[in-house]
Formats: sequence, structure tokens, C-alpha cells
Amino acid sequence: AAGVCRLQSVDRDVVNAATRVLSSAQFASLVEALHRTLANGGRICFSGCGATGRLSILLEACWRRFWRDNNQTTSVRAADQVFSIMTGGDYALIRSVENFEDYISFGRQQVIESGLGKGDTLVAVSEGGETSSVIGTVWEAIEQGATAFFAFNNPADILTREVERSRELIEHPAVVTLDLTSGPMAVAGSTRMQATTCELLVLGAALETALAGWLQQRELTPTDYIRTFCQLLDDLESNDSVEAMTNWINFERETYSHNGLVTYFADAGLLDIFTDTTERAPTFMLPPFRKCDDLDSPPSWAFVKSPLFSTNETWLRTLERESRCLAWDAGTYRELGGAPCIIKNAPRLNKSEMLKFMIGHEPDLSRSTSSHITAILVLIGDEVITSTKDSKSELVSAFELSTSRFNRRTIASIGQQRTLPNGFAVPCRLAPSPLRLLEHLAIKLVLNTVSTATMGSMGYLTGNWMRCVETTNKKLIDRGTRLISELANVDYETACFALHETIEEREHTTRSSYIPASPVATTIEKLTKSKIKQD
Repeated sequence: AAGVCRLQSVDRDVVNAATRVLSSAQFASLVEALHRTLANGGRICFSGCGATGRLSILLEACWRRFWRDNNQTTSVRAADQVFSIMTGGDYALIRSVENFEDYISFGRQQVIESGLGKGDTLVAVSEGGETSSVIGTVWEAIEQGATAFFAFNNPADILTREVERSRELIEHPAVVTLDLTSGPMAVAGSTRMQATTCELLVLGAALETALAGWLQQRELTPTDYIRTFCQLLDDLESNDSVEAMTNWINFERETYSHNGLVTYFADAGLLDIFTDTTERAPTFMLPPFRKCDDLDSPPSWAFVKSPLFSTNETWLRTLERESRCLAWDAGTYRELGGAPCIIKNAPRLNKSEMLKFMIGHEPDLSRSTSSHITAILVLIGDEVITSTKDSKSELVSAFELSTSRFNRRTIASIGQQRTLPNGFAVPCRLAPSPLRLLEHLAIKLVLNTVSTATMGSMGYLTGNWMRCVETTNKKLIDRGTRLISELANVDYETACFALHETIEEREHTTRSSYIPASPVATTIEKLTKSKIKQD
């Protein structure tokens, strides 16, 4: 419980950052541009990579869901006025395509294929402010005549001083920047936490405000957003909420400690759960999601499924549209200047490959036929109310039917319900808004806390460092190097050489363990032992 409170305390840093940005001229400019684009029939595009790419897809899905739920006469046209670009396409939503982010050209190409142009607005999001593929989307959008905004979480003065590609973009007169700096993450470098929380709050507020203005409805003020967000933090810090999350963490930890698996089932919160579970793989070097025809890779510790729909139907319902995947071949990667390893082994990121992730109600024996196999139904918002009446909701009934083979089942709710027999009820008030912004913030905050605390309690953190981070692109290699330098007390150059040696050794070693050893953790151990011997 004390660990939960410590993790939650850092979420308070988001309040000051959001208060500053929501009252800024840059935020007002963003809202005005979004409103103007909608009114003139243009399109709004959110672009990002990794966590910010998933955020971009979420904002698009929230927008489309609004029009589906309201069933207005202009809904078909209006629903298409907001879309997203994720580095690597929709495939990267469920399984990270890490090396893509190193290429400006890849981002440019995705903008070209989207048809973004004059009269449209691009909002590019990068937590670090230096992601090459995201920067590429901005440059191409400008060249195509679109209005461009660039949101990031590192201080602008540091970026302009230290990173040339960031400085060129931030100082460009055609780009409006939003500095969302909220301070260090609860886990150093884990931008899936406070950084993306701040992004979701600020960019979600901008899109909702523009929507309300366009429809001539009452707009929520910046003060409204800060007040309801603070109210949410208060509720999640209550004794009842902390106790529920603590019990949830212990439940999952017990499962993983016995080599068990967790499968989350959900409906309204499915996309939010995708985001958290996918990002656990590179953060803690856990097995990524596995395709149905892959019988060799270890299954992911956590997975996500719908108890209501088939895989194809679930993707349609989750994205609120057909999937938007890449069909690039070796020739495309060659033209875009991809590395020889990418050209030689062109990643398959098309729709047919995406559908191999069985996220629908089809049975998956790999997740339900051994001991300590756990199913958790996650309810959010209105689902909590409808699922706790005397009669079972369709969602709960479908969950029970889909999980008949599981030896452990429970329900976790996030919303008004304060108690849940044999489950985990995280009570909190969710203020209504057009895109249900508070619901998505709530489920994000809860899952960030639960997943991080679970892995931390199992030894996957050293202090607040994610020492088991993956090293699959330049950014993560640099992050791992700095982490090694800090924890092993060596200079950056020594840490960098040692890490690359470990990576090379790992490539020539056959491992059969449940989880492959993290090259960062292995390097820290090697350097620490070497220093002890020298002493």
C-alpha cells in the first residue's frame, strides 16, 4: 500500500504542468486551429510513436465513438475528420515495432499515405521530444500545407540546446509547440506514466473544447478540467481505492510468481488496456503478445480479449474503424533509407498479420489450460453500474462463458461501485464529458499503478530505475546506457561499450528461460561484480 501511494504521489506533478499549459496562448492556439479545421471540413491528425502512438489512436477512437453513440446526421462525415498516425501503423498498437522510430523518412511516408494537406491540422506528440519518426510527420505535414503543432514532455530549453533535430523543429516559425514538462517519471524514463497522462489530459481537453465549440454546446473551461482531474486523483488516493489496487497487485503477483498468465477481458476499456499491457514488454522485458500461429515464442504474461465479439469484430469495435496497417515491402524500406537488416527482413505489418492476435472471444488454449491461469474482467464507468445490479449484464455473462476453462476468475471495476464481492472495486467519480476523458484517465492511472507496482514487487526495478528495460532502438540503448552508468557507477563510455558487448553475447547465446535476461540488468551485474573484484 505504501508503494502504491508513493507511485500515485508523482501523478500530482501533472496538475501543475497541465494548469500551466491549459492557460497558455499555445493551448488557445491549438483549440482555435482544431475548431477552424472542423468547421471548414478539414481533418485533424494526431501522430505519435509507442505510447504516444497509442495515445493518438485512443483520441481518434474516442472521437469516433462519440459520433457513433450520438448517431447524428453528420456523423459519417464528422467521424472521419479525426484520425491518427502511429509509427509502424495499427500493428504497433498491440506489438511494438521499436526500430521504426529511428527514421524521419518513415514518418514522412506515413503522412504522404494519409493524404494530409492544406486545410488539415497535425498534432505530433513525442514524450522525449526527439523521436525521429514523429518529427518526420511534422516536416512532411508542413511541406504539404497543413497546420502543425508539436507536443513534448522534456523541457524545451534542454531539447533546443542538446538535440539538433528537436531544435530545428521547435524553432521553426510554422510549428506551434506545447511544452508539457511535468518533471521526472515515477519510474525513471518510463514515459508511459506521468508524461502520457499529461498528454492525454491536455490534448483530450483541446479536442473536447474544439468539439463543443463546433457543435455550439457548453465548453468546459481549463479550470473544469483541472478540478475534475484533481477530484479523480483524490478518489484514487482514498483508502478504499488504495486497498483495492493493493489486493489487485498481490493477486497478479501471485499468478506470475507461479509462472501463470493473466488475461484481461473488457469492452469499453479494451483499447486502454491494450496500451498498458503492450508497453509492459519493452519496459520490463517481458514476452510481447504472441500471434495464434506462433507456437515457439513464450506467451505474454498479460493479454487482452473481448468476451463479446470475434477477433475481427473486436478490432472494428476497438478502433471504431477498419484497421490501418502498413503494406511496405523491401523496396519501400530501401527507398526510405532503412537499415540493411530491415530491408533484408522486411517486417510484416499488414492487416492479416494483425488479425493473428486473437483478441476476440475465440478460445485460446495457450492461456487457459495450465495452473494459475487467471482471467480478470475490467469494468469502467457505466459498465460498473449496469454490471452490479441483481441481474447479470451481457458483458458479465459473456465473460463467465468465455472463461469456463480458467481456474481463477475475478472482476475489477473502476467507477462508482465501492465494493465488489470477490473482486477489486476502485471507487472514483468520473465527470462526464463528450469524449469520456475522465474514464480514460482513470483506467490509465489505475493500470499504470497496478502493472508497475506488480513488477516492482517482483524485483524488476532497482529503486525507481527500470533496470530490465529492452534495448531495441537507439533511444532505449541510450536510456539503458545511462541507467548502467548510474547504477554501476561508471562513466557513459564504459557503460555503452559494456552494454553492446552484452547485446552481442546475447545474440550468440541460446536461451530457454521463461524470460530472457535483460542486457541492461546483465551488464549492471557484470560491472558491479568486476568493481567488487578490483576493490
